Amino acid sequence: MEYFRIGFGAIFVYNFVLAQFLGLCPFLGVSKKMSSAVGMGMAVVFVMTMASVVTFLANLVLLYFEMNVFLGITVFILVIASFVQFVEMVIQKVSPALYQALGIYLPLITTNCAVLGVTQLNAARFAHWDVVPGFFASALNGFCGGLGFMLAMVLMSAMREEMEALPVPRAFRGIPSAFLLTASLAMAFLGFSGMI
Repeated sequence: MEYFRIGFGAIFVYNFVLAQFLGLCPFLGVSKKMSSAVGMGMAVVFVMTMASVVTFLANLVLLYFEMNVFLGITVFILVIASFVQFVEMVIQKVSPALYQALGIYLPLITTNCAVLGVTQLNAARFAHWDVVPGFFASALNGFCGGLGFMLAMVLMSAMREEMEALPVPRAFRGIPSAFLLTASLAMAFLGFSGMI
């Protein structure tokens, strides 16, 4: 039951974009087209999951040597940057069109505060658990946090593609309408808060 609560909460209740407002730069920048939103979402799911797993283990080592206060964030950023570099190389080889569509937002996953936020949250929340349950809870929280990020991006890109066909006043085109749509999505996701 606890694992279900962690997963459901990470996707719907504590969504990094819509509830905690982390990672808005790639969320707003890449959600103009569905294909790029799905590609970026899959990249974030992979990076969040793998970074959660590795940083949980790194945090255990840092806690053992009592160095987590001094080196915690630095180690977490290095781990995230390594996975982002791996994802960037894979996407560039497999799908050059997607690589071009994601542009600068792909390397910005390294400094995406949602990815760093999930690693920090896992370090604070699951460090006191036993190693094996904490490891699985951390991996699940990272994976479901990435799924929540991807869900928000896909919903946002679907709404933005529909908005392109509507006669929107000139003052509300682009970023203003994106912020209004984000606020509407955030209010809709607020309805999930009473479920866990």
